[in-house]
Amino acid sequence: MRRIYLDHTATTPLDARVFRAMEPYFSETFGNASSIHRYGREARQALEQSRAAIAALIGAEPGEIYFTSGGTEGDNLAIRGVVAAAVGKRRGIVTSGAEHHAVLDTCENLATSGVPVTVLKVNPAGSVDADDLRRAVLPTTALVSLMHGNNEVGTISPVAGYADIAHTAGALFHTDAVQTAGRIPVDVQKLGVDLLTLSAHKMYGPKGIGALYVKKGTPLEPILRGGGQERGRRPGTENVALAVGFAEAFRLSVAEMEAESDRLRRLRNRLEELIRAAFPGVIVNGDPEIRLPHILNISFDSRTMPMEGEMLVINMDLHGIAVTSGSACTSGSMQPSHVLLAMGRDPATAKATIRFSFGRMNTEADVDETTEALKQVVEETRGTNREERREKRGER
Repeated sequence: MRRIYLDHTATTPLDARVFRAMEPYFSETFGNASSIHRYGREARQALEQSRAAIAALIGAEPGEIYFTSGGTEGDNLAIRGVVAAAVGKRRGIVTSGAEHHAVLDTCENLATSGVPVTVLKVNPAGSVDADDLRRAVLPTTALVSLMHGNNEVGTISPVAGYADIAHTAGALFHTDAVQTAGRIPVDVQKLGVDLLTLSAHKMYGPKGIGALYVKKGTPLEPILRGGGQERGRRPGTENVALAVGFAEAFRLSVAEMEAESDRLRRLRNRLEELIRAAFPGVIVNGDPEIRLPHILNISFDSRTMPMEGEMLVINMDLHGIAVTSGSACTSGSMQPSHVLLAMGRDPATAKATIRFSFGRMNTEADVDETTEALKQVVEETRGTNREERREKRGER
């Protein structure tokens, strides 16, 4: 069976070019970047070159980039670090119900210790209304955290406008750009953000490393204690090999971004057209225009086409197609997507959802095979559902 991977929002395969760039730092240039002998200096040089490369790709200064273990730690450091550094009564957080769990769960945890947290509703496209945000940011608000591009439905939010609202009210602004970096242009100067989260494995880099951009002068307390690495804000021996891989993966993604984004957009649009033709009542989630080029998220309306969501994903996998129903961090539980619920979908429709996310390895043939597989899976799932309903009515 030919297998097709359409879950690139969960993770991407390591690019062979990235692996080659990393390889010497696993064995030959293995020194601790904090050591002052030659081995350490060589490692430090590679680390700082990688930091400078990542900074340049987002319009930052090298000293504003802090390496982390990935997106989740980056979000935690941004939110917890700002709250811990907050002075006086300005400790509140404003976020939205469509954020990644790395943000939502962190905010929920801080709320249990008395930090004021406001979770804004999102519109049917998955973004926050500017007027709602303006009303929510109070003199007690320390930080607004709203993602750049939604990892489930692909909606791109007007982050620059959000940041301006936060700053006008005297608050800092953080955005999770894990899904957008390497896919669309990300420039911290144009976005006007104070903190921005990145992750390497979403852009064909290695797992286990990310970065947090912290604008110069932004107050931020470390959430880990230990050595003085990363200028005291993120202790722990730096992983030089992964940093090198991160920088190379990001460089390649940006260099190939325009052509690759156009290609992925064509594949996504083709799949959307074929699915709409096959299932006229299907719901396409997210903003129809302002969205990431590689994500297509569809739901089957529970009112007109009831579907068992778990069976959709499992049966697609049995047909060789790797998809998911939502965030990789929560899809294993097969609970309704919190993002879709926040957008107003009913639980049954939210569960009957498939997210397709394209990457470098995908082709038009993948789109056509995926469409045919989905037709079969939907028919199989509907047939199973009909049999189950008949059994419940005692017809068998």
